[in-house]
Amino acid sequence: MQREIVRILGVFAALLALSGEAAAQRNATESWDHSSRDFSPGGAPGPAGTDAARNTTLESLNKILSASQLSAMDRSIYLSIRAFQLSRLGREADSQKDIAEMGKVLPGDWQLILSTTMPGLAGGGDRGAALRTLDSALQRKPGDPSLKVAQAQVYMQIADFQRALGLLDEALAGQQSANERRTALYFRGHANFNLANYAQAADDFDASLAGRPSFKAKVSPLLWRYAAQVHARRDARGALARDTASENLTEWPGQIVRFLLGKGTAGELEVAAEVDEGAKRANGKCPSAFFIGIDAVRRGDKQRAREQFQLAQARCPTVSELNWAAASELKRL
Repeated sequence: MQREIVRILGVFAALLALSGEAAAQRNATESWDHSSRDFSPGGAPGPAGTDAARNTTLESLNKILSASQLSAMDRSIYLSIRAFQLSRLGREADSQKDIAEMGKVLPGDWQLILSTTMPGLAGGGDRGAALRTLDSALQRKPGDPSLKVAQAQVYMQIADFQRALGLLDEALAGQQSANERRTALYFRGHANFNLANYAQAADDFDASLAGRPSFKAKVSPLLWRYAAQVHARRDARGALARDTASENLTEWPGQIVRFLLGKGTAGELEVAAEVDEGAKRANGKCPSAFFIGIDAVRRGDKQRAREQFQLAQARCPTVSELNWAAASELKRL
């Protein structure tokens, strides 16, 4: 489902370009591993522009949704995008109708679609529309953990980490599956990290590892746990070494792990981020800068840390957890 959502959001980015609207994020069709996705920072496109351009995009969405051959999932994704667009135009009643239609089209998963698309669309700058759309969805499904997590992501984009933490506590209290628990724990780890609650963040990232079936699914929380443990003055290297001892670290993002374990240099990591095919697909220069900064924090090199976090801010989209964390790190240096 995640790949299908990313594909359609890529199509939407093209629609925005054709209608004269600029996609706010350069890496529009990539996505950082929120719970079990690939390790690749980025986000869905967020529209910005004049009312005329918005209406042009709305007309394009109307044409797409008029097609009878759309699958239930595709239709639900496009409905979620149109609900957002309608909210931007102040047409809240129509936006709510699209959310209701999503419930009919995809009864079991509509809220998951909405929770996946809204944070990315919010990244274009209209967080208010995204939050209103999520509020409308929560009226239909009160307390839904996935919608609460999506709200928290939007609040973290504007650095309201305390508000996000409260929402994630609510999501955890209402979780009904292992996946909902992992996702809420993962994002609560980020809220705690940005609030400098490092011990709690490390514990959240550690708990979010439970039940993940592969290194690909584990690598994101493992690296974030490392970052939190560095600040909490725990044995970050020892924990990372134990949990990656049997993994192949020659493929991206294994090179980041190798570097943090002292098995490679910062220069080698930067080269890998430039030339490795997996790294190029995943905007590897973004996490490489951030984790080189974390290594500098571990060594007490504040100047090097500052330089790398500034570089990470420049390289990482604003919808990326790496961007949020880099900004928070810079405030504390």
